Amino acid sequence: MIIKSAEFIKSSSNWKDCPPGDLPEYAFLGRSNVGKSSLINMLTRHGKLAKTSATPGKTQLINHFLINGSWYLTDLPGYGFAKVPVAIKKKWERVIQTYLLKRQNLLCSFILIDSRHEPLKNDIAFLEWFGMNQLPFCLVFTKADKLSESRVKKHFDVYMKTLARQWEPLPPCIVSSSKTGRGREEILELVAESNKLFSPA
Repeated sequence: MIIKSAEFIKSSSNWKDCPPGDLPEYAFLGRSNVGKSSLINMLTRHGKLAKTSATPGKTQLINHFLINGSWYLTDLPGYGFAKVPVAIKKKWERVIQTYLLKRQNLLCSFILIDSRHEPLKNDIAFLEWFGMNQLPFCLVFTKADKLSESRVKKHFDVYMKTLARQWEPLPPCIVSSSKTGRGREEILELVAESNKLFSPA
C-alpha cells in the first residue's frame, strides 16, 4: 500500500462523537510511551501527523486520521503508568474499552508492545480482555532498533510462549522500528487486505 495522503480529522472524547463509521478503521493503542505516535508518523511518512512527547500520557482523546481518503487510522489514549491521577486513568480505560466495543467499523486494533520488555501483567490482561470480547487485534513490537537482533528474538520468543498458554492459534505479530521503518510494509499489507473485506453497516 502506498500512502498518498494523511490528514487529521477529529479528536473525540467518546465513541459517540467519532466520525461516521462508513469507512474501515484501525486503532493503534498500547502502554503509555510505547512509541505509538512515532509509529503512526513512520507508517504515514508524515513526521508531525501524531504528536510525540517524552511525557507519557500525552494522548487523552480518540484521534482520527483519514488515510488515502479511504480508511481511518485511530490514535487512542495510552494505558499503564502515565503520571496522571487514578481517576483520569480509569476514565481513559472506560473511553478506550467503550470505543473498542461499540465502533462497528473497527476492523483491527494494533496493540503496541515495547520489545525491550518481557511480558507485563497489564499488557497480558489487556490482551485477555480482547480475547474475551472476541475483538481482532495484531501485536506490534516497537523499538526493535534499540536492541540487538538476538535480544529482539529472545524477547519475542518469551512473549510467544507466554501467549501460547492461553491462545491457539497465536495472534498475528509484527516486529517494528519507527527509526528504521521495519514492520511498515507488514502493517500496511494487513490493512490493505482487511480493507477488501469491509462492508458498511
